[in-house]
Amino acid sequence: MILFKRANDLHKWLDTQRKAEKKIGFVPTMGALHAGHISLIGSSKRENEVTVSSIFVNPTQFNDPSDFKKYPITIEKDITMLEEAGCDILFMPSVKEMYPEGVKSIMQYDLGFLETLLEGKFRPGHFQGVCMVVHRLLEIVQPGNLYLGQKDYQQCMVIKRLVEIIKMDDQIKVHVCPTLREKDGLAMSSRNLRLSDKERKEAATIYQSLLFLKEHLKKGNTESLLLEAKKKLEEVGFRIDYLEIVDATTLLPVTDWDGKQKVIGITAALLNEIRLIDNMALNQ
Repeated sequence: MILFKRANDLHKWLDTQRKAEKKIGFVPTMGALHAGHISLIGSSKRENEVTVSSIFVNPTQFNDPSDFKKYPITIEKDITMLEEAGCDILFMPSVKEMYPEGVKSIMQYDLGFLETLLEGKFRPGHFQGVCMVVHRLLEIVQPGNLYLGQKDYQQCMVIKRLVEIIKMDDQIKVHVCPTLREKDGLAMSSRNLRLSDKERKEAATIYQSLLFLKEHLKKGNTESLLLEAKKKLEEVGFRIDYLEIVDATTLLPVTDWDGKQKVIGITAALLNEIRLIDNMALNQ
């Protein structure tokens, strides 16, 4: 595996691979890697001659500065995992390398309704920060295939929209890969590293609440079902930002389900100071 820290050096190296007509797959990360990230590397390796991953903890997508400071850093372990997975290239830029003109001089992205609901509502500006960093990374790597995890369902929709906005949709195919889970159902996440043993056991209630929605979803009003699912989270100490049944395509709330509309359960909730997100297809 080759490590690059400068964007220009990586861009030049990848240009030689493109001239050799090699397909390039890309897996962007913020580090603190787990099996979910590695599964994305595996997907890329199966479909591309060159697999690139990046590790960059992006300051522009954190609403809470303390959350940014506490984000887990496990660089040595991450490098080992990527090497063992057969990743070809690792890009590890500095903040200055990623934002040479500063973080406040970047364009605004027209994300429409995606910025107004769920994560967009509770973390204003978050998706603008995501778009800033992904736009820059895509310009540097220029992959043919981009691999994302379904756990960040709304973010995947945002990045698909970004690829259209920056007019790279004819060049880049976005692959949304299934969420990997622990044995008790908890979605794999870098934030799980911050959970105490007690919190780790309680965190599985997020999966249980979504499974409850899936198993009990019936045609008609969804309000009482959501109240029961929320109660399960609150009983173990979660503070809920949102737990909703939404249209799988628009993310708009579904209060009366017709029995056919494709819907997902989607949630974000805090266990003490640690915020966890998850989602589940309810009828697919």
